[in-house]
Amino acid sequence: MPPASVPGSHQPRFSTLDRAQRVRFRRAVMLMVMTLVLPGSAQLTFGNRRVGRFALRLWGALLALAIVGLLLASVWQGLALWAGTNATLLQVARLSLMGLAVGWAYLFVDAWRLGQPKSLQRQHRLAVGGVNGFLCFCVAGMLLFGAHVVGAYRGFVLSFDDGAASGAHDGRFNVLLLGGDSGAGRWGLRPDSMTVASIDAETGKTVLVSLPRNMQNFPFAEGSVLDERFPDGFDAEGQYLNGLATWALDHPDLFKGSKHPGVDATIMGVEGITGLKINYWAMVNLQGFKDLVDAFGGVELTVRQPIPVGLPHEKGFHYIKPGQRTLNGHDTLWFARAREGSDDYSRMARQKCVMNAMLQQVSPQDAVRNVQKIARASSAMLSTDLPRGELDRFASLALKAKSQRIATLSLVPPMINTADPDIDLVHRKVAEAIARAEGKGPKAKPRPAPATSTDAPTPGSTPAPAPSVTGGSIGSLSEGYAANQSEDLGAVC
Repeated sequence: MPPASVPGSHQPRFSTLDRAQRVRFRRAVMLMVMTLVLPGSAQLTFGNRRVGRFALRLWGALLALAIVGLLLASVWQGLALWAGTNATLLQVARLSLMGLAVGWAYLFVDAWRLGQPKSLQRQHRLAVGGVNGFLCFCVAGMLLFGAHVVGAYRGFVLSFDDGAASGAHDGRFNVLLLGGDSGAGRWGLRPDSMTVASIDAETGKTVLVSLPRNMQNFPFAEGSVLDERFPDGFDAEGQYLNGLATWALDHPDLFKGSKHPGVDATIMGVEGITGLKINYWAMVNLQGFKDLVDAFGGVELTVRQPIPVGLPHEKGFHYIKPGQRTLNGHDTLWFARAREGSDDYSRMARQKCVMNAMLQQVSPQDAVRNVQKIARASSAMLSTDLPRGELDRFASLALKAKSQRIATLSLVPPMINTADPDIDLVHRKVAEAIARAEGKGPKAKPRPAPATSTDAPTPGSTPAPAPSVTGGSIGSLSEGYAANQSEDLGAVC
């Protein structure tokens, strides 16, 4: 029998060895927490002080740099845009994140060593090793993932050529936006849509001038190689404006040394038609555009008539129902391009509404959250001669344009006869649209705002007739489509 305890005596619950084990365990955990919160503090307190001082000073410098950078970016937007489009700075950030991941992981491993794991009980040793490994994996993994995202975005920035910048013409940048089908042997051939975005170089005020793909008998930019070839206008049999690209590829002798003869020929035609000097061009792969919309989580559009998605014989064929709809990339593409119950000019109107929705609804915060998807989609979507050094300028102009009304002008019937266009009239209409956008010309006659379900006639009044809708666009072929000629695109979409 065990000896009886003496009445009043007290047996200690934990031995001295147990208390020492708990102290060592708490110390090991504290070292990991110190490394997580202040990298290097564990080494400065219990280990190599030189390593600790270096790590703490580096951490403090990086933290101060980040705070100063955020403060400057909040008050100086141009600095943030420059930093976000500078390939060298992005590479420095990428390498810094990778180096920080390796260094922080080393500090965690060293903190585990300083915790003297061999002196701990088995369950404590396993717990310390597991927690240390988890923290090391999470911190280093997050930093390495950040480096990967920065690298992907940098790859997108590097996809732009490092060419010379083009100065503004009469205070405006004119960018030709081309929408092209994708597919085997079809990239960049026969643009499906052609729009000149004329952007005020200071305010960002934008006028979208759209050209129909079936325009014929038009002149070329004065003095261009095609102006010499077709002095009386482009009268090649059976050829339209959107056929210039393929025509140019069939006549390479006229475009020696050109990387993009089809685009160059199209620009010559657009300049001759509009009277605008084109600064840059951008070809949008419409299938890549679908992926870009998906990267942003969709786009909200007003659907006024059922819009077919796909072809009737296809498995996924359906209609987009009328109303306010948030569409994914696939449906957005069909909203912009569907032909059933439509015509080319109503399609042009819908395409402008998609452009406006993307500009207004996409925010810098969305871009940051989805930078990897956007970079991947944009690389597959876009071909352009916009130089890398101009990215920050145009990003700034795009942000300015978000807060302003976008004006539109489409060179389509009934105003323009696409088979035999009055070029003097076209030049005058383009000049007037730009002058109105700059506040220098008379305002156009306003169109009635589209009726909504909340509009109700006042007692005794005659209800206003509902606006006609064709192919989902307000208006008709005979009277014109609202989105094709407006001083406020958002109000008529």
